[in-house]
Amino acid sequence: MSKLDELRREKDEYFKHDAYAPLTPEQQRDFAGLHYFPENAALRLEVTVTPFTPADEIKMQTSTGGAQTYRRYGRFEFTVDGQPAALTIYAGEHGYFLPFADALAGQETYGAGRYLEPEPLGGDRFAVDFNVAYNPYCAYNDRWSCPLTPAENRLKVAVRAGEKVFEGATHE
Repeated sequence: MSKLDELRREKDEYFKHDAYAPLTPEQQRDFAGLHYFPENAALRLEVTVTPFTPADEIKMQTSTGGAQTYRRYGRFEFTVDGQPAALTIYAGEHGYFLPFADALAGQETYGAGRYLEPEPLGGDRFAVDFNVAYNPYCAYNDRWSCPLTPAENRLKVAVRAGEKVFEGATHE
């Protein structure tokens, strides 16, 4: 079992059994595991970020109508299946944050986007592994408030890595 497979198994156990998981008790009762794309080594990246100077603030709207404040840290370019793409990394009180939505949003992936926490490697380099892209908790039910992906991080390319859409969501 790969490290990624082990992480996914642990997440499924947490979702199925933990009272603090994002699923309701009814969802947990029927939960059989999350769905993922197969591991894709080509989407495990080390990127160089071009920092924004100055790093301006952005208010990200949330799924419940509020807003959260982040700093626009920097932008990086990469390719997916030969197609160019670019994303902005944000900085917040808990570290670096990379929300994104891809061309599969609303079909194979969660419509409002998925999240990553890029790992700083020193200088302006970051590890960005799309294989660990995950759905925000509001993808599972409406009791959670999640930042919505800004327009600058909505990709026209499909990112076939990470977590797929959750089909047992409860939305009122």
